[in-house]
Amino acid sequence: MKQPADVMSQDTPWNQIHTLMLPAYGETWLMVGIVMLFVVVLGGALGVVLFNTSSRGLFPHASLNRGLGWLVNMGRSLPFLVLMAAIIPFTFWLTGTTVGIPAAVIPMIVAGIPFFGRLVENALRELPSEVTAVGLVSGGSTLQIITRAQLSEALPAIVAAITLNVISMIEYSAIAGTIGAGGIGYLAVVYGYQRFDNHIMIATIVVLIATIQVIQFIGDRLVAALRPHQGAQ
Repeated sequence: MKQPADVMSQDTPWNQIHTLMLPAYGETWLMVGIVMLFVVVLGGALGVVLFNTSSRGLFPHASLNRGLGWLVNMGRSLPFLVLMAAIIPFTFWLTGTTVGIPAAVIPMIVAGIPFFGRLVENALRELPSEVTAVGLVSGGSTLQIITRAQLSEALPAIVAAITLNVISMIEYSAIAGTIGAGGIGYLAVVYGYQRFDNHIMIATIVVLIATIQVIQFIGDRLVAALRPHQGAQ
């Protein structure tokens, strides 16, 4: 009968939760911020190339499009935990470590780029074909058509894609806690699971749910604000 009491005695007092939670929360956003910088730039470029090498694009190239599509599908087919384990040698080669934030950032970027790239490609596919055609008739350069016509018109869908990707990266950062990456996930694994700290586990769940809800709310508001603005143009 003493064991339950011993387990309960390991719970962190509620008034001390913030001393563990705030640094972990900051580490989570550090990981997500670094990852999203690479994901938006590289994944966005990948999505643009995927669309524009298709039959509807500015520079159709069937074999390149199929090859890139195959790579994207392969990158999206592996669960993040499997991907994280599979590229450990590559992660170590780049960062010199297999634990901590650097070791988590690499697989998160590798997972995020194809995911965001496909979302950007889908956003561009939803545009009317006239968007690209008008840019060509107007004599715009390839870069001008991509930035001022395609990406500009697809901006609401791209913002929605960024919102979805940020949420996914927060989830991935929690999984990365299993390799000691820090952040909310590491706190949940080390304190909540391994030390049977129920208070920490409850706090991490509440913080993650609240964070996702806030991000989704902000993303939805931005998308709604962009659509009437485009209509006015």
